[in-house]
Amino acid sequence: MSVPPFDFKNYSIYTQAPNPSWQYGQKIDTTPAGKEWLEGEAAGWKVFNTAETDKVDLYKLFISGIVPRPIAFVSTISEEGIENLSPFSWFNTVTNYPPVISFACNHSAPGVLKDTIANIKTNQGFTVNIISEAFVDNANATAIDAPRGFDEWSISGLTKEKCVEVKASRVKESAFSMECELYKSIDITHPVTGEHNSTLILAHVKYIHVRKDVLTPKGTIDLEKFKPVGRLGDISYARVGDAYRIARGAWAQDEAKIQELLKL
Repeated sequence: MSVPPFDFKNYSIYTQAPNPSWQYGQKIDTTPAGKEWLEGEAAGWKVFNTAETDKVDLYKLFISGIVPRPIAFVSTISEEGIENLSPFSWFNTVTNYPPVISFACNHSAPGVLKDTIANIKTNQGFTVNIISEAFVDNANATAIDAPRGFDEWSISGLTKEKCVEVKASRVKESAFSMECELYKSIDITHPVTGEHNSTLILAHVKYIHVRKDVLTPKGTIDLEKFKPVGRLGDISYARVGDAYRIARGAWAQDEAKIQELLKL
């Protein structure tokens, strides 16, 4: 497949929302884009019964349908002092108070823990780093199916940086890194077969390292400077495209309009 080179010049800009004049109760077919979207319903739906669908096919559906996914670039260290670095896109925030994030790791084989999970269960301290465009190739290299005990830092070209509290290194090149300790580890077992194929990690974030040049005066992260990447299906990654802001409704302001709509 022939693809154009990466475009370093164009990046995220803020635009209006797709339908800036939308009102409560407005149907999708009131805009040209909405009508075009609904035309796809003519093809119908294919329903996948997960109990009857091959696990490889389920994997392909999940990683291509649940997109884009943020990536946890996880650094751990073994009892022997061997460091490990690996990306996981089954990742997201859980809550800000207490500050908890989560990521899941599929096992190499049923019941066989990967180094990342084994290290976390043993040492409990680790770091989660966010990947930016400038080093996505470096991060991707650590996803190699290396043998147990291999230090992926050695092939990444990335720099180890000491943490405030945990023994595992953080990635110096990451503009947003979190020092974490294990909050809870949950073994995910198949409800029918009982196979233990995945582990969910809930991580308590103890320290956050933010590079000053991406931090705004409001205490938020500047998207255009941060340039985070996400995961799509197969071997695809994504940059953040054009962004738009949509105000969240307030009942105190909108109750009258909503009550009027419900009378129709």
